[in-house]
Amino acid sequence: MHHHKNIILIGMPGAGKSTVGVILAKSLGMQFIDTDILIQERAGKMLQEILDEDGPDAFKRIEEETILSLQPRHAVIATGGSAVCSGDAMAHLKSAGVVVYLEIAYDEMEKRLKNITTRGIVLLPGQSLRGMYDGRIPLYEKYADLTIACSDEDLESLVRRVIEAL
Repeated sequence: MHHHKNIILIGMPGAGKSTVGVILAKSLGMQFIDTDILIQERAGKMLQEILDEDGPDAFKRIEEETILSLQPRHAVIATGGSAVCSGDAMAHLKSAGVVVYLEIAYDEMEKRLKNITTRGIVLLPGQSLRGMYDGRIPLYEKYADLTIACSDEDLESLVRRVIEAL
């Protein structure tokens, strides 16, 4: 276990990055950082408002700036689902710690995302949820140091599996 390192959680919207991140940080005595919350603080508005008012490109720019400004120490970092769309942001995160991909099946993601229109999910104009899913999978796989399948897991066993994998 790399205690001096940070743990960076990546994965689809609804994969459980924020929820797992909080429990993981508590279990390991680490700080917890949620980049979506930092983006909202930086922009002064909700994720969905940024998308609706400024568009996906502006959102991704704010997300990248937010991630590049992080200097985490001994932290669990939950990223937004679209963080992997920025090579610079991901290079910065990878240099700071171990990247854990929380993998969920498409059907499971669809089931979990009941509030898709208010949740702040970055879909490109005309892009379907399936298109977003299929487009991001190769990015998650490319950046992951560890992959944890988490479609059918309860939170406690999921956190335990992440800790064991580290």
